[in-house]
Amino acid sequence: MPRPDGRAPDQLRPVRVTRDYLKHPEGSVLVEFGDTKVICTASLEEKVPQFLKGQGQGWVTAEYAMLPRATNTRGNRENRGPSGRSQEIQRLVGRALRAVTDRSKMGERTVWVDCDVIQADGGTRTAAITGSFVAVADALARVPALANTPVLRDCVAAISVGVIGGQPLLDLNYVEDSSAAVDMNVVMTGAGEFVEVQGTAEQVPFNRARLDGMLALAETGIRLLVSLQKHALAKRSERSFTL
Repeated sequence: MPRPDGRAPDQLRPVRVTRDYLKHPEGSVLVEFGDTKVICTASLEEKVPQFLKGQGQGWVTAEYAMLPRATNTRGNRENRGPSGRSQEIQRLVGRALRAVTDRSKMGERTVWVDCDVIQADGGTRTAAITGSFVAVADALARVPALANTPVLRDCVAAISVGVIGGQPLLDLNYVEDSSAAVDMNVVMTGAGEFVEVQGTAEQVPFNRARLDGMLALAETGIRLLVSLQKHALAKRSERSFTL
């Protein structure tokens, strides 16, 4: 069964990372997975939450929001606080980033990560995680006291996989995601270790063999995303990188 955009089952959408996208944040990235576009910023604060004061370690936390016309119909602005979905996603982004951060080497600093979806076509949470890692790395690199301190232990990236018509597919767009029999989001480190796996049988249950196949497909995609992250961070004089 052909995909709507003609991609192979194991093919990512075109991925672009544009660093230093905004003027003011210590780290900022526009990350694009096809038509999904997310602005990820990392802001440094020279203090930590109350529960960490005096412990000599830092904190990384995230917030996530979607612009009202990021989708094909206008959504309500979340003026009264994040929706349940937004809360779930921002917690996921925070957990993913903390999984690869040695907070004992940060000092008592907080990195605030903001993920703002300006256009949504599926995979906004996976794009947010992938782009936020680069933004955080850029922000930490701008702290003189941390210049020779390896705060980040590894890269972290995420991708979606799903099953449509019995066929496992990598990096679902909205049309595919809305009709998938199985939908899964996978977060992994550059070393190939899992941070989080979110999998749901939307229509029919799936067996262990199907799960293993989907995880292998996700790993293939994440390896490519990690290579893009590493390339972007190695070329600090350049702004835009495409996979």
